[in-house]
Amino acid sequence: MAEAQGTPQTSPQAADTGGVQFTIDKIYVKDLSLENPGAPQSFMTQESPQIEVGLRTRGEQVQPDLYECVLTVTLTAKTGDKTLFLVEASQAGVFTIKGIPQDQLQPVLAVHCPTVLFPYVRETLADAVGRAGFPPVHLAPINFDMLYQQQLTQAQGSQGAPN
Repeated sequence: MAEAQGTPQTSPQAADTGGVQFTIDKIYVKDLSLENPGAPQSFMTQESPQIEVGLRTRGEQVQPDLYECVLTVTLTAKTGDKTLFLVEASQAGVFTIKGIPQDQLQPVLAVHCPTVLFPYVRETLADAVGRAGFPPVHLAPINFDMLYQQQLTQAQGSQGAPN
């Protein structure tokens, strides 16, 4: 019989020997905002809306070996110059992270933690849009590693640019 798996983490042996430990302690909605400014007229439009997606992440230490990561996604649906809806969700998680050198911690907070949070924020947004009376918006998967690498490249480019 297969056992149900709980929160992903390293083996107890790895933790005992000073190895890397990554534990998901809590996942929660930190903030949720929904605007439906044109209702009920906006439900009568036949035009397909343009959906804009905005994305922000942040991670910070809250205690030794304990970090909060927040993934914020903003969806704005417009037809022409009219906003049909605007929804913003901040999905957060508390993670225990041990055994990672300080210089390697930023990629964990910028890539791995948001990757864990993304399915939750995706569900939160789809539910909020549906409750606003619109067909749910299902976001495509996001490659946080690629986004992080792009940010590093842009930061290096701006540091090397002549003033």
